[in-house]
Amino acid sequence: MASAEQLKALLKSHLEGDDQRFFSVVMQVAAHEAKLGHGKLAEELRTLVDEAKHRRSVVPPVPISRPKGELVGLLTVSYPKARLGDMVLDPILEQELQRVIREQRHAGQILAHGLSPRRKLLLVGAPGTGKTLTASVLAGELGVPLLLVRLDGLITKFMGETAAKLRQVFDATSQTRGVYFFDEFDAIGSHRGLSNDVGEIRRVLNSFLQMIEQDYSHSLIVAATNHPEILDHALFRRFDDVLHYELPDVMQIAALLKTRLAGFAAKGISWKRLAKTATGLSYAEVTRAAEEALKEALILKREFVTEPDIRLMLSERQVVAGRLKKSS
Repeated sequence: MASAEQLKALLKSHLEGDDQRFFSVVMQVAAHEAKLGHGKLAEELRTLVDEAKHRRSVVPPVPISRPKGELVGLLTVSYPKARLGDMVLDPILEQELQRVIREQRHAGQILAHGLSPRRKLLLVGAPGTGKTLTASVLAGELGVPLLLVRLDGLITKFMGETAAKLRQVFDATSQTRGVYFFDEFDAIGSHRGLSNDVGEIRRVLNSFLQMIEQDYSHSLIVAATNHPEILDHALFRRFDDVLHYELPDVMQIAALLKTRLAGFAAKGISWKRLAKTATGLSYAEVTRAAEEALKEALILKREFVTEPDIRLMLSERQVVAGRLKKSS
């Protein structure tokens, strides 16, 4: 017989359309019944799960409906196909993301024992280091929608309105499971003493602190910032994990170039030599250089991309990056 916690987990996962968690809890029940000597029941449960999984693989799930009403202006929904293998990451950061994905996939087990899987994440790092791609990867790996919180629709000049809209976003996390992504999070999470309109900023920040602390949905809340130094200190302990993103080193740049140009690169390319010319560039800038080199080869009807082609595009990105640093 399923425990009260397992029954609640089954109902929640069914209501939220979370098949992975639903199947996980059913398998827990099957294992428990087998221990009690109810082998036939356990086998029937396992067979039903196998049949359901097969049916899901044959008939693709119907996507959730798009945001409606006022949420249209607050959330932009997409269904990413990105996977963790698409990213070139620092080993420690990769382990941290694997842990988040693993805990989400086994959330039924964790919840059944009165524990909570990681699901509130703060991503910190320079532009172009993979924070936005991480949100897409989490959604893709877990098979849930990515819901980008639109700051232009969320933040208004009217007193109290931003907090009210923020409430709508957090209400949505319980109604539709997904990855809710707050990009440029410092716009609402900055230190309460940094703004001229201190009173309103304090109200918005206090509202966020209260809402994220009281959020018990099964959605992931992911916030990203390029400026952690201006975030209010009270925010950091509201997140399960703070993940740090750095610029790629030579080995990571080489791996990224090789991955992006796989199948199109000429023989004999020294990826390490190219990577040294790209030191200081972000993942996004290196990716763009690789794509520019590939586009140029396609336009000129060349069969392969050569080392000089790639070096030229990397040098151009270095010039652009240098100009941006001077202007900032």
